[in-house]
Amino acid sequence: MAMEFLFRKPQFSEKLTLWWVLLVGYLILFPSHVSSFITSPNNEAKTLLKWKASLDNQSQILLSTWRDNSSHPCNWIGIECNEFNSVFNISLEDLGLRGTLDNFNFSSLVKLTWLELGYNYFFGHIPPQIGRMTNLLYLGLGGNQFIGSIPPEIGMMKKLEVLDMSENNLSSGLIPSSIGNLTKLSRLSLHLNNLSGLIPSSIGYLTKLSILDLNTNNLSGSIPSSIGNMTELFLLELSQNNLCGPIPLSIGKLTKLSILDLGVNNLSGSIPSSIGNLIGLSKLFVNHNKLSGNLPSEINNLTRLESLQIAYNNFKGHLPQNICLGGLLSNFTAQNNQFTGPIPRSLKNCSTLYRVRLENNQLTGNIAEAFGVYPNLNYIALSNNAFYGHLSPTWGQCHNLTSLKISNNNLSGGIPPELSEATKLQGLDLSSNNLIGNIPKELSHLSLLSELMLSNNQLSGNIPAEIGSMKNLDKLSLANNNFSGSIPEQFGGLITLWNLSLSENKFLNLPYSFGQLQNLAYLDLSANSFSGGIPKMLQGLQRLEMLNLSHNNFSGMIPSFFGDLKGLTMIDISHNKLEGPLPNNVAFRNASIETLKDNKGLCGNVPSLPICPTNSYDPSHHKRNKVVIYVLFFGLGFVLLAIVLMGISYIVCHHNERKAKSQEREVQTQNLFAIWSYDGKLVYENIIEATEEFNEKYLIGVGGFGSVYKAELSTGQVVAVKKLHFLPDKDHYHQKAFISEIRALTETRHHNIIKLYGFYWHSKFSFLVYEFLEGGSLDKILSDKTQAIALGWNTRIKVVEGVANALYYLHHGLSPPIVHRDISSKNVILDSDYEAHISDFGTAKLLYADSNNWTSFAGTFGYAAPELAYTTEVIEKCDVYSFGVLALEIIMGKHPRDLIMSSIDSPTMVAYDFDLKEVLDQRLPYPQGSVAEKVMIIARIAFSCLNKNPGTRPSMEQVCNELLVPRSHVFGFIP
Repeated sequence: MAMEFLFRKPQFSEKLTLWWVLLVGYLILFPSHVSSFITSPNNEAKTLLKWKASLDNQSQILLSTWRDNSSHPCNWIGIECNEFNSVFNISLEDLGLRGTLDNFNFSSLVKLTWLELGYNYFFGHIPPQIGRMTNLLYLGLGGNQFIGSIPPEIGMMKKLEVLDMSENNLSSGLIPSSIGNLTKLSRLSLHLNNLSGLIPSSIGYLTKLSILDLNTNNLSGSIPSSIGNMTELFLLELSQNNLCGPIPLSIGKLTKLSILDLGVNNLSGSIPSSIGNLIGLSKLFVNHNKLSGNLPSEINNLTRLESLQIAYNNFKGHLPQNICLGGLLSNFTAQNNQFTGPIPRSLKNCSTLYRVRLENNQLTGNIAEAFGVYPNLNYIALSNNAFYGHLSPTWGQCHNLTSLKISNNNLSGGIPPELSEATKLQGLDLSSNNLIGNIPKELSHLSLLSELMLSNNQLSGNIPAEIGSMKNLDKLSLANNNFSGSIPEQFGGLITLWNLSLSENKFLNLPYSFGQLQNLAYLDLSANSFSGGIPKMLQGLQRLEMLNLSHNNFSGMIPSFFGDLKGLTMIDISHNKLEGPLPNNVAFRNASIETLKDNKGLCGNVPSLPICPTNSYDPSHHKRNKVVIYVLFFGLGFVLLAIVLMGISYIVCHHNERKAKSQEREVQTQNLFAIWSYDGKLVYENIIEATEEFNEKYLIGVGGFGSVYKAELSTGQVVAVKKLHFLPDKDHYHQKAFISEIRALTETRHHNIIKLYGFYWHSKFSFLVYEFLEGGSLDKILSDKTQAIALGWNTRIKVVEGVANALYYLHHGLSPPIVHRDISSKNVILDSDYEAHISDFGTAKLLYADSNNWTSFAGTFGYAAPELAYTTEVIEKCDVYSFGVLALEIIMGKHPRDLIMSSIDSPTMVAYDFDLKEVLDQRLPYPQGSVAEKVMIIARIAFSCLNKNPGTRPSMEQVCNELLVPRSHVFGFIP
């Protein structure tokens, strides 16, 4: 019977039963395929359409291919299906989508292996249901606005190979210990968030991880020793946190590590010797920590090292001698430590060097023997050490060198003419040494040189005339040497020069061409041998802000042209032989007795000086001339009287006509309008005619308080006219703003602050008349691709420095100080030379001591300091915050909204080596050399200005110190 059963033909019911048995067995054996019988493309489409419906209207348009009339989503944008028409890939990166994940049904997309939603505008919490996508291999949520914590359910996604939640606003809670369940992870990116707490020791279970990036968070505690189990690590980024304690010895097990960044933490102790086992390491960053002790000799074993950065620590002892033993080192920065002893011997023949920074240590040795020829070297800084010996001529063979800084050492001998062969040099600083001899005329071959600093040496002779051919030179300091004779006439060719110090030499006179230095803002001629009257050619320096003429032999009266130098804010004429009244200029009105003392007979409305007589100042030695003048005056008086009597009737008849014509001629011959000095009628007529009664074709901008028009007056002068939106006599608030702007601008004279020519105030409407700047507003320039590309890195640096300089003047150069309250890109105007000028003082407020500085909100959202949301107290630090936003906008090319969100409450964002490659303006090539360093400095300063606590923000004086922007109260030049 048994055999008969086996070989007989099965009945239909038995076939059906058999098929069910086979199906159940298949599902038991292959449970992952159950979803094929549960989920259909139609269900997946419904899931995705439901989520789409929860997004904003713009997102609906961007996902217009996601429609109901399609039976499956395989043809939709960002969707890929497998051979069974099941969705397995959703890639919607950088589309501009906005919404949440709350309506995303993670359970319905069980076949999904790839979900990329990075760099959109998703917000809200990351739902814990995300853990149900157990087949997911790749999860990309970076570059959004998610908040809250990382859900512990993330540990259920055990097949994940890549997890990216970087660049969000995650802040609540810790990194969940369940992260250790993701044992197949090869990349974990959580950087640029506000995560706090400890790094879980369970992270050591991620033994297949090659990239771990946790930088720029608020993580604390020590680095777990279990990190040594992650033997596949290629990159380990833990910088910009609050980590403390020593570096674990187990880090020596990471033999495949190529990049190690531990910068900007609170780590202590010394670098463990086990780090010497990391023979595959190509980059090591431990800068800006509080590490101390000696650098271990085992670091010499890192023979594949390409970049070693150990700056801003407390390391002592010698630098590792064999640091370039492998011949691959390109970047070596160890500045601001306490290293002693000689330069590592392996550096002399390290031809791969690109960037070297060893300044601010106590290194010694003969500099001529310590360095060789470096064909790739771009930047080297050795200042503030104890090097001695002659400057080697082989520096000239470093043909790619852009910056050579060896100031404040003990160098001797002369400046080698061979330096001129390094034709790419842009910065040369040899100040504060013991150099002797002349300035080689060959240096004029350095046509790209913008900064030449030779002060505080023992150089002598005449300045070579060839220096005048260095057309790009904008900063020159020859102070405190033994130069003598005349300054060459060719100096007038330095048309870009804005900072010049010739103090403490033996110069005798200035050339007439000196008046051609139209961009000169800071001039120090003190402690020389100048004599006679103050040279008249100085009246051509219309952008001059600081002038030091002290400790010379100038005599006679102070020329009246100083009253026309509206930008001049600080002056020192002490220790001369000057006499007579002080000019009516803000620099003289604010001058202290220290800057005026030891002269012959000055007078004026300044404390400690006698008041000038009401009649014209007449020194006693001019008495004979006065007698002659009186005789001539009375002799001619009779003749004039006859002429007057003969023409009196004509004068009476034509009095009104002549008066009107006289007024018109006066206005036409004036370049600047007189503030408050006339009724404005002629201005009104000129403006109405020039703008055709404010026709829109002349409109060039609209602001919060008015519309701006371009007007070409009958005199040919082009001005900008701001027609106010309000009626000053009917609107008290705007009337106050109107008066505030006039008062602020009439009290400021600075080349980075827009000039106010005049005003018209009427019951019908009112307007202000400014200088017209050809460059236009910064916001429009940055928003236009062509103009933004033309605004290169050097120019953007110049703009940042210009705004900083203007704010320094407002905050620290005036009494009382002025807070602008609306610093933004729309209120920064550029001239034809891309010089920045801040404008729109309608919200400005003077800060009087012991007064109530509370007021209503003013400013531009996105630039206003966060404390203005709950307080309206006006302090300078409000402007500082706005400056930080603006500085980031300038280098990023757009408003830094997302970056600001991740920097608030995160002081570690003021990072020493913050990686800005991904956020800098992509329309420009990435900056190189000293320019890249300056951009990085601007970024760090900007982040420090964005601190939520106003008290921890820097002052504009500190900002200018960091930017090396000279301030108008300092007579001297930053080396």
